[in-house]
Amino acid sequence: MVASYLPDECWESIFQFIIDDDDYNRCHSLNSLSLVSKQFLFITNRSRFSLYVYDDSILPLLNRFTNLKSLRIARYYNDLDNLLLNISCFPLKLTSLSFSHQPTFPAKGMRAFSQNITTLTSLTCSVIDSLDNCDLFLIAECFPLLQELDLSYPLNCQDNYPACLDDGAEALSLALIKLRKVNLSGFNMSNQSLFNFLNNCKLLEDFIMFKYSYDITNAGVASALRDRPTLRSLSISSVNPLHKESRKLFATAHFIDSLVSLKGLNCLVLVCLRISDNLLYSIAREGLHLTKLVLTRCRFYSYAGIFCLLSKSRRLKHLDLQDADFLNDHHVTQLSSFLGDLLSINLSHCDELTKSSLFALSTNCPSLREIKMERIGSKSVENFDSLGEFGQHPQLKSLYLGCNSWLSDENIIMFSSIFPNLQLLDLKHCDRISEGICQVLRRCCKIRHLDLTMCSNVNLLGMNFLVPKLEVLKLTYAKVDDKTLYVISKNCCGLLELSLEDCHDVTEKGVKHVIENCSQLREIKLENIQQCLSLFFSSSFDNFSSYLSCLNQE
Repeated sequence: MVASYLPDECWESIFQFIIDDDDYNRCHSLNSLSLVSKQFLFITNRSRFSLYVYDDSILPLLNRFTNLKSLRIARYYNDLDNLLLNISCFPLKLTSLSFSHQPTFPAKGMRAFSQNITTLTSLTCSVIDSLDNCDLFLIAECFPLLQELDLSYPLNCQDNYPACLDDGAEALSLALIKLRKVNLSGFNMSNQSLFNFLNNCKLLEDFIMFKYSYDITNAGVASALRDRPTLRSLSISSVNPLHKESRKLFATAHFIDSLVSLKGLNCLVLVCLRISDNLLYSIAREGLHLTKLVLTRCRFYSYAGIFCLLSKSRRLKHLDLQDADFLNDHHVTQLSSFLGDLLSINLSHCDELTKSSLFALSTNCPSLREIKMERIGSKSVENFDSLGEFGQHPQLKSLYLGCNSWLSDENIIMFSSIFPNLQLLDLKHCDRISEGICQVLRRCCKIRHLDLTMCSNVNLLGMNFLVPKLEVLKLTYAKVDDKTLYVISKNCCGLLELSLEDCHDVTEKGVKHVIENCSQLREIKLENIQQCLSLFFSSSFDNFSSYLSCLNQE
């Protein structure tokens, strides 16, 4: 019985104490609490700070969620100008707005939005088909309080449509005096414009520029960085891999000098660049206190360089060495001894590694919560018959082992004993997995996200027990039929998302079982399943609150 005599303020404090700060978990917890009573519904409405917008049906809810701070407009294919006009009519104090994949920038809607909602500090408008200088002028004029801006990957700035945005970039840099974070990935501007941008934005701390313009040279990047000593986070990648600039050594002496001059830098993300051990030696020598280091698909550095840096970087929490093909199990064991505070690591596409590295990391890094080791070596590992030597490592929450064709039922059952608190398990493209996945689900009862995409031999028929916390299940191109869906519908009552693309043995009968029994289901993907087309067009299930996705049908 709910203690209704307690005032709303007390319950609100209790909710804030027990609800996870993570956006996804927070939303799920609020949904559950709102079902308890009308009083809890009212309180949770006030406690909801972010909302996803998929269609116009969300508009009436804006009167309920009076404390909204963030709106993310996703997969919206109607008139975005009109939607923004309607949103601007509500007395909201939004600080964050995000939309993407639009044919044009919604100038009319954004101007109306800015006139009525003047509190915006974060704006994301990425992957806009056509973004021009006039759009950037409008942002500069209408949103002077912006601290975060994401303009990444405008399609008209790609190779075939190199629209130059120098004038707009200069207007932004002069108007947005409070800007602290900017993403200009795929953005077309010159060396001089980049230099002016970093020079004008005096408070800039986080700069992201993946796949930068052909007109920007390595020397231009180095010069611009030296002019912004406040940077704490830097994320850059190569131009096009085939471009002449990408074939040069990125970590020149000029770039290294500029980088190590950023004394407050704690996050460095380099992708698809030619770097050198000298860069890593210099960072170690200057004592930059990195907490995140990403060297995804970088070349021309070696174990000597990464050893030198990691041995001096005792505060590191996130490490990504994807495609470091020189690494072996012995190297990982040595490096793990320096990484006591590590929270996440990515060692995918390191061909010399085996599951020995996985065990070394989980043993030597007591804080580790996430491991990515996709497409690693298939060499067998000796002397791993006894689980006792590893014990349990309950701290690990996410494990990505996709594209490991050697991975067997025996392996994943062993992992489930060692990592009993897994919440995310990614096994996509592991075609030797069969009935063993049922034992994993029984032992790892906290799993929320399971990816079995392209697991052609997976068998879930033995799942004769409840898996109440499973929320996302991906079975694209997996061995799934109506009997499997019946088992899923009976035992995975908490499912929010189910992917069944290209599961050609699935029919309307199996999908109906899922929709009728999984009352929380928000999304089911049925691409390329002809047998379910009539169900899609005639669906009238009251408990299915979002949509059936049957795209790409011929």
